Amino acid sequence: MTTTQSVAAAAAPTRSRTVRLAAAALGALVVALAAQFAVPLPGTPVPMTLQPLAVLIVGGLLGPRYGALSLALYLAMGAAGLPVFTPFGAPGLARLFGPTGGYLLAYPLAAAVVGWVVRRSGGPAVSLDAAPLTARPPVRLTALAAFLGLATIHAGGLAQLLALTGHLERAVAAGTLPFLLGDLIKVLVAALVLHRGHSLSRALS
Repeated sequence: MTTTQSVAAAAAPTRSRTVRLAAAALGALVVALAAQFAVPLPGTPVPMTLQPLAVLIVGGLLGPRYGALSLALYLAMGAAGLPVFTPFGAPGLARLFGPTGGYLLAYPLAAAVVGWVVRRSGGPAVSLDAAPLTARPPVRLTALAAFLGLATIHAGGLAQLLALTGHLERAVAAGTLPFLLGDLIKVLVAALVLHRGHSLSRALS
């Protein structure tokens, strides 16, 4: 191997890491944009929003580590007061302690879950750094990943609503039941996007 080849080989991991970090930052902006498409619903403090769909897609495309990093960056931006959360609710850090805070705090874990499950199709995965994709993941796998990611988001949301209301039935009525149909559509859309987005996901692996 020539000196030029050696230098290029040594620089490749740095370039790859830079690209992934840039993709993570872009993913945070995508979720921030999706948060602006929100509709308040009667009888619940939780609005209907495209945020969960964006979280599922970002996690599936970036993988567990950088997907989680992207959503952690998103939360940091919101906590710092940047207008990245939905237009409804308390600003800045206070949003994380309100009725939608549990959903938000679950986003990094949900992204990691989706990314990890999707990358199960790429080879053995024994840690958070799951194997990179080597083949297009089947729709049934991406659907499972999206479902588990959305379930993670709802678990976080319900936990905080339960803590705030003290009533499980009230928390379920406000935080789960109004969103069942919309969430089913989000799972299907995310599954198809992650199935078709194999090339992009592989490039970021």
